[in-house]
Amino acid sequence: MIRTIYRVSDLILNNFIPIITIDGPTASGKGTIAKHLAKVLGFHYLDSGAIYRLTALASVRHGIDPENFSALAALAKKLDIHFENERILLSSEDVTDIIRVEALGNRASAIAIHPTLRAALSDLQRTFKIPPGLVADGRDMGTIVFPEADLKVFLTATPRTRAQRRYKQLIERGFSTTIRNVLIDLGVRDDRDRNRSEAPLRPAEGARVLDTSEFTIEQTVTQVLGWFSQVR
Repeated sequence: MIRTIYRVSDLILNNFIPIITIDGPTASGKGTIAKHLAKVLGFHYLDSGAIYRLTALASVRHGIDPENFSALAALAKKLDIHFENERILLSSEDVTDIIRVEALGNRASAIAIHPTLRAALSDLQRTFKIPPGLVADGRDMGTIVFPEADLKVFLTATPRTRAQRRYKQLIERGFSTTIRNVLIDLGVRDDRDRNRSEAPLRPAEGARVLDTSEFTIEQTVTQVLGWFSQVR
């Protein structure tokens, strides 16, 4: 679905737009589940992790130092981002595969610690709150970006399960790695995400916590839809 611009009269109605937030650590399944939910419900989908990766990509292309947070924040405000079906577009360029490179993921995680940049990207992400509804996945969707969400979900899984999922994703995309390297990388990201001073990774107040280690995609989606039916 393509993000569009609405008139002020339309934006006023945003207070009544249903939102589901799916937060959790890397490879907890949040992206897969969020996409399935959006498709089933006919809602828009927001991949907040992709937005940080897009910022990382744009910063590389513009030669911006990852420590220059004021320049990164200024860049973030100018990003032209669209989620179109399964593709991610930056200024009309399909960068779906490019932003999944591990180096960009690590750069995105590193720059995400700064309050100025997070504030700029939070404002950008809120523009995706449009009719008929939104499913947003990330690490602070329920805590910071959409605290008013109708349903907040926090997905978890064991480190081994998450590493296996991430390893499979990377291999399918043609990247060479090992389970051990993936486990180490996940540990570094988890530590950075959970211990940063700005918007640390944690369940939002009132969030439903679900360990997906032994769940199939269908079982997880069914559980979340059941929770959503209870709050609407």
